[in-house]
Amino acid sequence: MKKIYIIAEAGVNHNGSLELAKKMVAAAKAAGADAIKFQTFSAESLVTKGAKKAQYQKNTTDCGESQYDMLKKLELSYEDHCELKALCEASNIDFMSTPFDLPSLGLLEKLGVASYKIPSGEITNYPLLREIGRTGKKVILSSGMSSLKEVGEAVGTLRKWGSGEITVLHCNTEYPTPYEDVNLKAMEALKKELGTAVGYSDHTQGIEVPVAAAALGASVIEKHFTLDRNMEGPDHRASLEPGELQEMVRAVRNIEMALGNGKKEPSESEIKNIGIVRKSIVAKCEIQQGEVFTEENLTTKRPGTGISPMKWNEILGQKAKKNFHMDELVEL
Repeated sequence: MKKIYIIAEAGVNHNGSLELAKKMVAAAKAAGADAIKFQTFSAESLVTKGAKKAQYQKNTTDCGESQYDMLKKLELSYEDHCELKALCEASNIDFMSTPFDLPSLGLLEKLGVASYKIPSGEITNYPLLREIGRTGKKVILSSGMSSLKEVGEAVGTLRKWGSGEITVLHCNTEYPTPYEDVNLKAMEALKKELGTAVGYSDHTQGIEVPVAAAALGASVIEKHFTLDRNMEGPDHRASLEPGELQEMVRAVRNIEMALGNGKKEPSESEIKNIGIVRKSIVAKCEIQQGEVFTEENLTTKRPGTGISPMKWNEILGQKAKKNFHMDELVEL
């Protein structure tokens, strides 16, 4: 099967620090992720000065500051982006970032990114969808807070304006997401309705749900991570620490292997067990040459190196061509 693409979502967990962001690149690479993703935005272009914070943001940051003030501290400059992209290339891990506004899309185009990740909050932002579509690049689209109709409209807009390959991620935007609200089966609905590849962007605590998403056919898995869950910032508490991210990647890769090719046939590793654990038709008691094989003088026992018990009815009624001792494999 095609390898599951694992995105380590750094987001804004660098707290606006380039050095912290660089450490996150190293941690994502060490954990085995395919890509590390940041967020590209200008607070000026993203929110009004009076925009309120989400409740989870109030719980994890200074509740007295506005969303604008919080985001202003988390911006990365163009030069920061250049350094991070160069570090990713040197570290052999894909660099990704989410544009939240048109100037940020322009920054990432100037940087020469290979694909775009559109966050759940921008799924109804027609101007941004149009301009991302015009780039012709691959798109990964998160679908949190959206109805199937809204996701379809976003995908339609991207396609209309020339987008490349599209992967839609099922997502719930509550941080952390309650298990009862995850609804992983929605991935199948997205795939059936939209005809796109599907994946999952996770905001639950722990690694169970993204691993389950892998088993259900996710082609992309995205998960927030942080260097320290106790740091101040909006997303740290709903993120994995480096060791947990590594464990998630390991578990997803194991599930990836375990899914196999879908054909029901003996595996190479188990073929050697067939003759040991299956049974053969054997003599239940002493049988003399010329004696008729019956239900009373035959039985089935291991090993499975003789005549298969599936030929039971063919054997009954035939005559023994030699003497058989008890437990001896029957031959014709």
